[in-house]
Amino acid sequence: MSQWSQVQQLEIKFLEQVDQFYDDNFPMEIRHLLAQWIESQDWEAAANNEAMAMILLQNLIIQVDEQLDRVSQEKNLLLIHNLKRVRKLLQGKYHGNPMHIAVIISNCLREERRILAAASMPVQGPLEKSLQNSVVSERQRNVEHKVSAIKNSAQMTDQDVKYLEDLQEEFDFRYKTIQSLEQNDKNSGLIKQEMLALQAMLNTLDYKRKEVLSKIGCVIHEMDVLMSNMLTEELLDWKRRQQIACIGGPLHGGLDQLQNCFTLLAESLFQVRRQLEKLDELLTRLTYDGDPIPVQRPQLLEKVNFLLYNLFRNSFVVERQPCMPTHPQRPMVLKTLIQFTVKLRLLIKLPELNYQIRVKATIDNASLSCPPSNRRFVLCGTHVKAMNMDESANGSLSVEFRHLQPKEMKTSAGSKGNEGPHMVTEELHSISFETQVCLYGLTINLETSSLPVVMISNVSQLPNAWASIIWYNLSTNDPQNLSFFNNPPTASLSQLLEVLSWQFSSYVGRGLNSEQLNMLAEKLTGQQVSYNDYQLSWAKFCKEHLPGKSFTFWVWLEAILDLIKKHILPLWIDGYIMGFVSKEKERILLKDKTPGTFLLRFSESNLGGITFTWVDQRENGDVTFHSVEPYNKGRLSALPFADILRDYKVIMADNVPENPLKYLYPDIPKDKAFGKHYSCQPNEVSKPSDGGAKGYVPSVFIPVSKILSDSTEPHSPSDLLPMSPSVYAVLREHLSPTAIETAVSWKLSHS
Repeated sequence: MSQWSQVQQLEIKFLEQVDQFYDDNFPMEIRHLLAQWIESQDWEAAANNEAMAMILLQNLIIQVDEQLDRVSQEKNLLLIHNLKRVRKLLQGKYHGNPMHIAVIISNCLREERRILAAASMPVQGPLEKSLQNSVVSERQRNVEHKVSAIKNSAQMTDQDVKYLEDLQEEFDFRYKTIQSLEQNDKNSGLIKQEMLALQAMLNTLDYKRKEVLSKIGCVIHEMDVLMSNMLTEELLDWKRRQQIACIGGPLHGGLDQLQNCFTLLAESLFQVRRQLEKLDELLTRLTYDGDPIPVQRPQLLEKVNFLLYNLFRNSFVVERQPCMPTHPQRPMVLKTLIQFTVKLRLLIKLPELNYQIRVKATIDNASLSCPPSNRRFVLCGTHVKAMNMDESANGSLSVEFRHLQPKEMKTSAGSKGNEGPHMVTEELHSISFETQVCLYGLTINLETSSLPVVMISNVSQLPNAWASIIWYNLSTNDPQNLSFFNNPPTASLSQLLEVLSWQFSSYVGRGLNSEQLNMLAEKLTGQQVSYNDYQLSWAKFCKEHLPGKSFTFWVWLEAILDLIKKHILPLWIDGYIMGFVSKEKERILLKDKTPGTFLLRFSESNLGGITFTWVDQRENGDVTFHSVEPYNKGRLSALPFADILRDYKVIMADNVPENPLKYLYPDIPKDKAFGKHYSCQPNEVSKPSDGGAKGYVPSVFIPVSKILSDSTEPHSPSDLLPMSPSVYAVLREHLSPTAIETAVSWKLSHS
């Protein structure tokens, strides 16, 4: 079943979440019409490879054209109209930046997987629940409403300033008219009346000046309150959502809405600034005793400038955290001399700033680790670029660095020898960015930094480095605590398990259910515990070996992720691998099942191993269990796991080799579960006369195990024996089961 088919079967509350991230950037009708094709492409790789992204974009347009031809024949007018609109969108919006559509589609597919995983859970996880808090949504609406109200107030004040300007011009004209009269004319009664009228007009001017200043003060106060409270909280919430998204959590949105709020506020502040400049102009033409402008205007202007400085400083954000294109699901882990990408955005989108802001990237080498690290880095590649509105499909004012490489600086001899095995992956750095905005007489210096990154020099360090990134972003919302691992805090077990499920949903397409998480919880704690009450230490997660093992919990789990990704991904996505189940629980599940019922689980003693256990019944009625030696990536590279399950044979005393695997737990016929994943149809046994390539008899690998009469476990050296179908047929026709057993036993003993 395709991922999109699974999505369509979700409950309405989950479908509403899906609806939120499909918009004009990637219309849902395209997702629906091209579901199979879209899911078969590698959008994650294309998101960091421009050439690949361009090819996928062109192929996407071809697919849309084919659909357009189909619906044109069906005369579906509405769908024809929508597909033409989508085609125009794809060609116009993404032609200059094909990687953007790859990022959008990759994010949508990932978010679908996360929602599917969440739907399989009995309750929503604590982290995700906090991110979808109704109070947060209400604040978002309030911010947008207040920004709109402030914009309207600033525009209304514009009209008051214009009225004040017109009133002063009339006063100037009438005053100058009286001044131009002869002295005798000034003593007339009519002129005296005019002087009284001018005095009344001056009083009105004074009142209006005070009123305009008061209104400007109110608008400034409203903006100050909004920026200090709700808008700041909204920005911090977005940054927290970004942290969680980086470690596999829900797709973080809302940056476009924040940009709209920041831009409207900046426009309103500049509008108020122009109003104060107009009042200064009016002041130079007319002033008087008790004039409020020279007293209040400087204070108001200082406040406006202060708010503009703060607004610009907060608007400079890292939109996409540093990430190596080779490891798109492991952001903030950077390898020396390997390119990474990072994207920044200025949330104040003003046309005057297009190509006017040059951003410089550097590595923060301030060592806060304990003991201090001797490692120092520099950035190679293009580290100064101009922000513009042309590279982003949504027209945001942004800049993306695509060719940066961290390079480790040479240090004094012997300095690197002081670093322990975990020191490198617990040492945090950050990528810093600085620029300067010059606008309307203001010069504002801006700085921001990425979330902490871990620098590695060897890819073997990546698993522990990623564990550090997970622990940091799970445990703190402080964006720059580079000394975090000097004394790492504990983490809530319930939140950690939720994040571990995200690792599976984001990396291998299917999250973990409650039973699987229960097993991981027991493995982490060594006991059955309450999720909500238990606090887990960093050492337990990543540094201490599991009891009786030579590896840590995280190394064990990371090896499983790698195994799934490279060798058994389709089976995992279909949900046929139970995976995380202990030997004890496994036997409880199988003991009452039909003989031949089996389940698949990950090895607890071998790194990156998967095994299967089946239930059998002796003649006396006793139930027995058999577990095959775990298959690792080396053996799975030789033969696909689905084919192993199909062709697996067991040789028991006085029996012909047979496949003991009949039903996948609980009662799914094996071929029904795995048939579509077989590399070919079950082998028809061929005769020697059939021949093969260049006269050879074709051969296949047949996985075979021998079970001794006094053992419940399969014999387990190498169980991949090359045997042609024809030879196997001849053996069965001309040799007794005892002879076959003898031959296989000799092969096993000499392998």
